[in-house]
Amino acid sequence: MTKLGVYLAQKSVNKSEVARKTGLSRARMNELTLHDRSHLRAEELYLIALAIGVGPCELLEALYKGIKLKN
Repeated sequence: MTKLGVYLAQKSVNKSEVARKTGLSRARMNELTLHDRSHLRAEELYLIALAIGVGPCELLEALYKGIKLKN
């Protein structure tokens, strides 16, 4: 499961409902939440955040908080 998948599961979010609200296919939602090789596009992140009622920055920070600048 991807970080997005874990985040949505913790929030008890229905992926089918998110797909419907965002216009993303259920297959794309499954790819984004189950396959680590999938790449979440900025537009998709924004739409998902709107669909689940969180700010895009909150979702971005939750998914990528472990990334650090090089020294």
